[in-house]
Amino acid sequence: MKKIVALLHLVFFAIGCMAQSVSQPKIMVIPYTKQGEDIRTVLEADENKRIVLTKIKEAFDERGYSTIDFVAKLKAIESGNTFNIDNQADIKSQIIDMSGADIYVEAEITCQQNAAVGHDKSESRVKIIVTSYDAATGASLSNKIGESGVFYTNDIAKLGMKAISSCADDFLKIMQEKFTAMAENGRSAMVQIGLSEATDYNFESEVGNQGLQLQDEIELWIEEHAYNGDYHIQGATKTKMIFDDVKLPPMDTTTGKSYTLSKLSIEFMRFFRGLGISISRSTRGNTLYITIN
Repeated sequence: MKKIVALLHLVFFAIGCMAQSVSQPKIMVIPYTKQGEDIRTVLEADENKRIVLTKIKEAFDERGYSTIDFVAKLKAIESGNTFNIDNQADIKSQIIDMSGADIYVEAEITCQQNAAVGHDKSESRVKIIVTSYDAATGASLSNKIGESGVFYTNDIAKLGMKAISSCADDFLKIMQEKFTAMAENGRSAMVQIGLSEATDYNFESEVGNQGLQLQDEIELWIEEHAYNGDYHIQGATKTKMIFDDVKLPPMDTTTGKSYTLSKLSIEFMRFFRGLGISISRSTRGNTLYITIN
């Protein structure tokens, strides 16, 4: 009986350690911007959006998550003159990269206020669409819509809290499940490799010291570098290779930070350089695009 009790204690201890090994992510809430909009001025132009964005952050704080203040981070980066480009999408990427966030939440906020006959307060409502993304790969984790309902009030802060409270628990639950799965199984990324028109190579070209075809060298390299060797190739032809799921390590062991798609891109460049092949690289979302020159 004592052995059984001791065994149960050991099991519960192990479960507890496993539960503690996956920590909650750091979250930064940022405003949704349309193409061409300046993320640095969106909040300045709309006080209601600033208010609701703060309430979304507070809702996550109240549920025990560690959050990063987007507005404070933006001001700190601007005062340090660390922006070196004008492209809006790249500015957002710089803020995310410099924030130290594990996950960023993009919030699309709609505040409606209409004058109401017979009332001294406006007929108001707040709607938010929140989508969370893995900061390392850009992969979408969870999304929800929250609405405050219609009230005769000018208190946008209160309506903002109602809107986020209506969906926050489900939103964070799904996000945490996806984040935990990534920590255990690795991050998913796509890799698409193509050929430039000027290249002398195709994927059946023999390269390297082993006399293997280029497509075989690439697949062997990905198998070696994918987390736990976990990857899936969607297809390969003489002109294109598509890996629709390559698991990235949760952490970069050399830095202790998240292993990003940019890190994989650098490793790919070194691999191709070792074969004497020049490449061009770009990333979009959780996809790495490589062109063999």
